[in-house]
Amino acid sequence: MILEIKKINKSFGKFEVLKSVSFGALKGQVVGLLGPNGAGKTTLMRVLGGFYLPDSGEVRWKEKKVDLRGRKHHQRIGYLPENNPLYPNLTVKEYLAVMAGLKSLRLIPKRVVEDCGLAEVMGKKIENLSKGFRQRVGLAATLLGEPELLILDEPTSGLDPRQVLEIRRLIRELAKDKVVILSTHILPEAKETCDRVVIINRGQIVLNEQTAKIRGLEKKFIELTI
Repeated sequence: MILEIKKINKSFGKFEVLKSVSFGALKGQVVGLLGPNGAGKTTLMRVLGGFYLPDSGEVRWKEKKVDLRGRKHHQRIGYLPENNPLYPNLTVKEYLAVMAGLKSLRLIPKRVVEDCGLAEVMGKKIENLSKGFRQRVGLAATLLGEPELLILDEPTSGLDPRQVLEIRRLIRELAKDKVVILSTHILPEAKETCDRVVIINRGQIVLNEQTAKIRGLEKKFIELTI
């Protein structure tokens, strides 16, 4: 395993949000986190991103324990929250230049622009873009610095069917040389996009299996999240 999440626990006050959560991921693999609202998916992603520290447990990368607040880990990851944090008054080029500067990059990598299909909109203000293109801009920002681990929280939320297909194809392409952790509550998306499915309910993992081996994901999801 490249990424190992081992017995992560996290509480807020008396409320246990994550309870001994453990799973792993390989390079080139998209792992889908599924679960009802409040299951703990976003909290887990924020732990992986270093926004929260776990109460106990650890994260390992290539068998070495990760300092979740350390600079080395932050350089390793690209994180896209559910609410894409864009500056609508900036052009795409201006926004990506700002994000690149925060990662100590002097230039916007051409590969990022090409991979995300943004060449035609670099001079446009973000506020004038469609939701699909805004999501592409957010993904581009996560790719600056060539992260090895992508953390994507509901990346297709609010998109129309065509935009959903475009973003799914983009994620699959990006995953070829990375580890991707993707949360979703859309079961068809998990089947189409993810190599492995991890279902979380009430802070605990109730299923961790390769997508191809799961028969009747919809039925299984309902059974495990009642």
